[in-house]
Amino acid sequence: MTVIFLTFVPMKILRAIYTGYGVVVFGALFFILLPLFFIPIFIPGQFKLIGVLNRWWARALFTLIGIPFTIEYRAALDPKKQYIFCSNHFSYLDIPTLGLAPNNAIFVGKTGIENIPLFGYMYGKLHITVDRSKLKSRYASMKRSLEAIDEGKSLVIYPEGGIITLKDPVMGKFKDGAFRVAIEKQIAIVPVTIPFNWIILPPDEFLLRWHRLKVIFHEPIDTTGLTVNDTDMLKQKLFVTIDNELKHQLGNEN
Repeated sequence: MTVIFLTFVPMKILRAIYTGYGVVVFGALFFILLPLFFIPIFIPGQFKLIGVLNRWWARALFTLIGIPFTIEYRAALDPKKQYIFCSNHFSYLDIPTLGLAPNNAIFVGKTGIENIPLFGYMYGKLHITVDRSKLKSRYASMKRSLEAIDEGKSLVIYPEGGIITLKDPVMGKFKDGAFRVAIEKQIAIVPVTIPFNWIILPPDEFLLRWHRLKVIFHEPIDTTGLTVNDTDMLKQKLFVTIDNELKHQLGNEN
């Protein structure tokens, strides 16, 4: 018992130090890039810069904290097209990971992010926030998402509505929002599988662990001709695509 305890404590301490270093790197990169984020805040027409900065930030973050990352494309994504990117959501690390999206997209995320000093201001100005417990907020975020598509933006949406599973990497039930927007605007949805982030940054302990990172952008699902009656079918198609890939990736890991 004593030996187990002595080997367990140092690993926790090392992970805490590693996590602290990661937070410092994340914050330092934010302050370095903040002046550039003010450009699309005050000049909305320059919104494409958001995606560019997110990619710089994500690549620099993973490189500086020593996390090797692989981006896999199952089909070519047209840089001139708009997409709605939908992924599984098992870790807070999923947010910077989707910053690697090849198209210039904005995020639809929880309102709590806006409470983070300075970062929350930037996020609230450039992205779309929603309080899923309030009908009025859900309606407003849907309206803003539709407007964002009209403005030429792509979207990143976590269809589970948050991190549902704290232990086993099992997806929760998908919300309708992303699929309603995609159908109404006839925008293709790109399924995204992020298989290992729950290992790197478990949501129930918030301590970094070294592991390779992988993000898979699947072939876009076309919504041309679909109606609101096809919402459940579209949800199921995306769920199965991501779920099958998760099982494949994690099966190869074991």
